[in-house]
Amino acid sequence: MTLVIGTHEVEDVAKWVSSPVRQSVFGSKGIKVTTLTDPQGSNVTGLLFDVPDMDEFQSMMQSDEMKKAAEEDGVKFDTLQVLVET
Repeated sequence: MTLVIGTHEVEDVAKWVSSPVRQSVFGSKGIKVTTLTDPQGSNVTGLLFDVPDMDEFQSMMQSDEMKKAAEEDGVKFDTLQVLVET
């Protein structure tokens, strides 16, 4: 398993946190996801992923399905930053 951290801005933090979309998209690929929010109340959010297959994860992140899911959740996809365990 590889740990990956992703951060991005969202339009509405409460909506993003309560959305089941992210869990269904990543969970279907066996990726465990932990949701993180800024305690200061900004619209910056994060995800901690436990990824079993990095090639599949990278392909998935480039897919139309992922862009659609992010759009549904109000993610500002152009603010996405990803860090990978080394």
